[in-house]
Amino acid sequence: MNRPFTIALPTSDRQRTYTFYQETLGLEPIGEPTEDGVPEPLQFRIDENSTVMFIPTGGFGWVLGDRMAAPRNVSECLLTLTVQSPTEVSASIERMRAGGGGVFAAPAQQDWGFSGVATDPDGHAWQIIALN
Repeated sequence: MNRPFTIALPTSDRQRTYTFYQETLGLEPIGEPTEDGVPEPLQFRIDENSTVMFIPTGGFGWVLGDRMAAPRNVSECLLTLTVQSPTEVSASIERMRAGGGGVFAAPAQQDWGFSGVATDPDGHAWQIIALN
């Protein structure tokens, strides 16, 4: 069964997030821009069934109710994006760093493939991998 799947993450700056994900990971935004130039809701297509949606921090708190969101320096999950080659892994990690993200693990060969981990400006960790 193919069902739509959305990952929702908080963001403190919609415009910065909109630019970051297009320029660093080449993700395609979904929807027409509103008056601030950013689609609402802010979503990016990962593949035909998967999207990542960014909710302003205040709205994200509303969705969670009484449960607290993880602080900026704590990752509750690791998002993984598979690319075609080690060169693409390194280039993606560098674009993320140059775009305002941080690098957790520099790109390196592992037993199972080539991998690097970087964050977006809101601190969400992305592992970029090329499998052997």
